[in-house]
Amino acid sequence: MIAAAGLDRLIGDPLWLPHPVVWMGRCITILRRSIEHWSGEHSQWLRLGGLAITLVLTLGSASIGWLIERSALQTHGVLRNVAVLALVAGLASSLAAKSLEQSVLNVIAALPCEEGGDLSAARQQLSWIVGRDTTSLSGDDILRATAETASENAVDGLFAPLFWMLVGAALWSLGLTDAPGPLALAWGFKAASTLDSMLGYRRGKLRWLGTAGARLDDLLTWLPCRLVMLSLPLVSRPWRQWPALVRSAESDGQHDASPNAGRSEAIYAHCAGVQLGGRNRYGDRWVDKPLLGADHPKADPQGINKILALTGRLELLWILIAALLSWSLQACVQ
Repeated sequence: MIAAAGLDRLIGDPLWLPHPVVWMGRCITILRRSIEHWSGEHSQWLRLGGLAITLVLTLGSASIGWLIERSALQTHGVLRNVAVLALVAGLASSLAAKSLEQSVLNVIAALPCEEGGDLSAARQQLSWIVGRDTTSLSGDDILRATAETASENAVDGLFAPLFWMLVGAALWSLGLTDAPGPLALAWGFKAASTLDSMLGYRRGKLRWLGTAGARLDDLLTWLPCRLVMLSLPLVSRPWRQWPALVRSAESDGQHDASPNAGRSEAIYAHCAGVQLGGRNRYGDRWVDKPLLGADHPKADPQGINKILALTGRLELLWILIAALLSWSLQACVQ
């Protein structure tokens, strides 16, 4: 897992390398077409079909990860070495620290140097990483959206899969090596997250088809999100401020419609000292989100860079704590 985190930070998700999430997305597209053709406009059949897609994709992804783990643990010689490399590469593919950081920095780099300059390049870069309409965003709106995606996706794309890896590693450290391990659980989570990204919208047939995937993603992200809320202040502010930061983040974030997104953004807003939240446009629909960290200044490039730096520090802290816990569990078992 340490090697996987290092590999993710080193190369991220190169375009030339087939990514598991891409294959998950293709499977979702194929299954969605079949389910929509079969169910027609009947909401109950769409819900049942969405549940079927969720089960097939999450269990299938976890099973492939489990098979790679079996190969790494049970084969010998050259095959074992290949399987171990595949295991590390698979774990690295579940983490999105480098790709998130690069995508965020690309938006900042595309902003014009002078006030009133052309924002089209920055809007284009931003449209690749957010779901909101970017066509008419101002410079301040672009910076706020970039800061929000840097904070929310730090949980969804990095700390949630890292958490499930740690759960798998803990099972192995307890001697349960036949149980699903780090890769199986991480890929199971990535499948749920991909389902939510592609189907988790409250419009058209997706209102019913995407329900199961969205609920599962919320469930699997719930605990990692709270752990980020509890641990991010430890790498950002003096420890005596920890209770106030956590209380403020919970107070702000609980008003968001999502059980996780608002809290993810809120803890980053208070720890990085950046104001987030406000009105967003999604297609032809406007959504007013709660204001987070209202006493802090609006997002700027310095604040966004601080969010990215805090993510790096927290990732390191989680891995160090996990290594210590793993060694302690192994010592207890032995």
